[in-house]
Amino acid sequence: MIKKERLLWIYTKMNEIRKFEEKAWRLFEKNELRGSVHLYIGEEAIAATAISLLRDEDYITSTHRGHGHGIAKSDDLKRSMAELMGKETGFCKGRGGSMHIADLEKGNLGANAIVGGGIPISCGGALAAQLKGTDQVTLSFFGDGASNQGTFHESLNLASVWKLPVIFICENNQFAISVPTRQSTSVKDIGVRGKSYDMPGYTVDGNDVFAVNDAVEKAIKRAKKGDGPTLIECKTYRWKGHWTGDPEVYRTREEVSEWVAKCPIKRLRDHMIKEKIATSKELDAIEKAADKAVDEAAEFALSSPEPDTSRVLDDVFFEG
Repeated sequence: MIKKERLLWIYTKMNEIRKFEEKAWRLFEKNELRGSVHLYIGEEAIAATAISLLRDEDYITSTHRGHGHGIAKSDDLKRSMAELMGKETGFCKGRGGSMHIADLEKGNLGANAIVGGGIPISCGGALAAQLKGTDQVTLSFFGDGASNQGTFHESLNLASVWKLPVIFICENNQFAISVPTRQSTSVKDIGVRGKSYDMPGYTVDGNDVFAVNDAVEKAIKRAKKGDGPTLIECKTYRWKGHWTGDPEVYRTREEVSEWVAKCPIKRLRDHMIKEKIATSKELDAIEKAADKAVDEAAEFALSSPEPDTSRVLDDVFFEG
């Protein structure tokens, strides 16, 4: 059961994420946003729902497709858009860009351009909470491609051995760049891999807010009791290509259309109206507010200053 207040928060975040990504796409096409971006359109229910169960002090780690997670956790569209544009007012002063947004004050330990790179970092966040004796939990978001990386298996093993308070959330959007999951992964459901590491493993409909909520809520309770980690696979689909220049020759328009018809935002909207949780007027107002907020974020970012070239390497760390 999700109370109305939280459902409306989830609906708000889903709309903000969708509008933000659509705006980023348009800005890229106009050459006002430098570099490519990896869009989260179609997957909004996972980030918004899972993060609705967290507090500021809880942690997340994210991926190259991480705008949605950051928006849900940090709640600052202006600084998010400024970071995408490489501006001084961004979360990382424009140094991180689209794939490296972080907000330590709100528990976002960072997006990560390396596939599977955030998974071991999530174990670090969980270990810190365990050592401090707090009841903080960490959500680790990653894709189906990352579930075939060594970092995934090593992290799940370590988290299980130490009973770390971490929840591994695999956003299975059906493709690792252009390779279908069915051609790259040994199991039909990635959730079953939890068994190999002696932890619960669930596979849920990632476009269903209530299915995601139930699985993540159980996992958080388990983690806070000291019983250790959980693996949750959320089956979903990205409507756009892997990145903004993707020719998308590896899938059909019919397949995309089938998934667009399963839109998680429309699905939640229809449910709330049918169950008389909210009216069309209430939900229309949320959508309009999201449009306005994203427009204001873009204006803020476009008018923000570029980094000072004399200090452009401040807060940038190198190895070697």
